[in-house]
Amino acid sequence: MLLNVSYSDKKITQKIDDAVGKPFTLKERIKMGGIGSPKLEITGASIEIRNLLILDNNRDCCNIEMRPKGIIVGFRSLLESYALVIPYYKLSLYKGDFAIYSIYKDNHFIKVRSDTKAIQKFFKKLLGHKADNAPTSIEDL
Repeated sequence: MLLNVSYSDKKITQKIDDAVGKPFTLKERIKMGGIGSPKLEITGASIEIRNLLILDNNRDCCNIEMRPKGIIVGFRSLLESYALVIPYYKLSLYKGDFAIYSIYKDNHFIKVRSDTKAIQKFFKKLLGHKADNAPTSIEDL
């Protein structure tokens, strides 16, 4: 779900917490070595997200926050902050062209450049956390 998170609203916070879980505690964040991504440059996006990004002339950047049951991709347009909330069971992550990662959720997608070791290390951590928290499949039982 794509939400405007510019203003503090308990209903929106509750929606996000229901979808991807409450934020990690400080102790868990330190143990994991951080839960946020470095600044990611957006190279492509779905129509709805692209329409928001072209409203201003700033560089198109985003960041990713890991949560217990999913991720939040945050970006800004004009003076508003937006969040693409993606539970792990709907998250599809692809490594396409050289140094490009594609993050998909239903009909939304964002393509980001991963040209540094820090970004590649974050995506490796994200994939590991997704695998650890994926629901068990029938074959595993």
